[in-house]
Amino acid sequence: MTDPLAAHAAAQGDKPALLYEDRVINFTQLHERANRNAAAMRRLGVGPGDRVTGISHNSVEGTESAHGARRIGAVGVPINYHLKPTEIAFIVNDSGARAITASPEFLPVVEEARPLVEGKLHFLVTGPEAPPPGWLSYEELLADGSAAEAADGASPIGASMIYTSGTTGRPKGAYRPDGINLENILETIRVFELRPDDVHLMAGPGYHSAVGFFSALSQLLGATVVIEKRFDAAEALALIARHRVTTTFMAPTLISRMLNQPDASRARIDHSSLRQLITGAAPCPISLKERCIAYFGPILWEFYGATETGINTILRPEDQLRKPGSAGTALSGQEIRLVDPEGVEVPIGTPGEFLVRNNTLAEYFNRPDATAESNHDGFFSVGDIAYRDLEGYYYICDRKIDMVISGGVNIYPAEVEAVLFEHPAVEDAAIIGVPSEEFGEEVKAVVKLKPGASASEGELIEFCRVRIAGYKSPKSVDFIDDFPRDVAGKTQKRRLRERYWEGMTRRI
Repeated sequence: MTDPLAAHAAAQGDKPALLYEDRVINFTQLHERANRNAAAMRRLGVGPGDRVTGISHNSVEGTESAHGARRIGAVGVPINYHLKPTEIAFIVNDSGARAITASPEFLPVVEEARPLVEGKLHFLVTGPEAPPPGWLSYEELLADGSAAEAADGASPIGASMIYTSGTTGRPKGAYRPDGINLENILETIRVFELRPDDVHLMAGPGYHSAVGFFSALSQLLGATVVIEKRFDAAEALALIARHRVTTTFMAPTLISRMLNQPDASRARIDHSSLRQLITGAAPCPISLKERCIAYFGPILWEFYGATETGINTILRPEDQLRKPGSAGTALSGQEIRLVDPEGVEVPIGTPGEFLVRNNTLAEYFNRPDATAESNHDGFFSVGDIAYRDLEGYYYICDRKIDMVISGGVNIYPAEVEAVLFEHPAVEDAAIIGVPSEEFGEEVKAVVKLKPGASASEGELIEFCRVRIAGYKSPKSVDFIDDFPRDVAGKTQKRRLRERYWEGMTRRI
């Protein structure tokens, strides 16, 4: 199969492929730089199936590295830049990465993680400055050799692996060794009405699967991608106006931040070019949808899916206000079942566990046990509960497992609870999600202290923040004398959550 980037370089080489700050990178330049990246990785001993990882804000180098990995059959593994050194080291070790590329601002955190990294690993730093000891210069590596050394990749998207937090407290790599099925890619392009003449804004963090996916689809089509280094609501609005952006993906939290800009500032923005504002990754409140449509017009698209399962349902603009709370109808190629605890399909209107089967399901890297646990006769579950109405629209109403989704990011309580249990004053702890106007949910810790021990809310929050990424840390702490438990002694988190969600129309 012809490499799509090579095809665009040959057919429209002068067209801007990437716009980043004051830089314009056309398809010819991106094609050559991707080839040079692939050649450099090969000289470092990276080959088909090997993992390469990186940590940076959205950047040109990140895009080059993704294309370079695809061209030699390597697997790109982005790292969430909010993670602490121990969390970074775990992902590097678990994935068996052969190389890590970091932008200069993340050198300190990677250096702190370095003593925990196992095996031989190449450390590359981007930017024009001379690298510190023990690091290779990304630019010097790309300057060496010839771009002609690189071969075309076998897939338009390539193999990928994105780490998602796990219920055991350790993240798992959602791995697609053969990449995303081409049929699924073409169907997504068709349904969302993406076009080669689009200008796509990459605003959210590139380590997020949906942000990377929609940006990659735009490049596949030969569209121009505007890269925002790190999301800023005022800058995002300005970029939409300046570059006549037509499409973007944003989690609901980012949309809310744009709409919370001062009225006078928003009034000055010409957003008439924007044709599709795609959202997902977390529930989008109807109040936010109403504000979004009032400002941007009827251009809001929503989907439901997961890193492991891809996009499963879609809610089109005309249904946003007609079907409040719905995640839409099944995308073509998705087989969806809603089942009770015994695995029996539930009737219309009755909540059941959401199971899906398609041609793009991921597996958990080196975790056949976890993969098997999530599979049900070929159908995959991430633990969400949903019901379906008579028109075939799905409504995600609860969560079978205790995961918290805050600002579109998955947070698994076990990981945070494990940190709290390290505090000498904590006897028992539970992490739950509670309503948040900005983030949909935010992390709350419910804590029982040991007899005679003392600890303040601020102390426990700070204890977590220095050990795990800030977005995972509790935003508030409630202290209780005892936990509700079932007959087996297991904490009943649903009962803990009830009083915080009382009066809400959803439970996630």
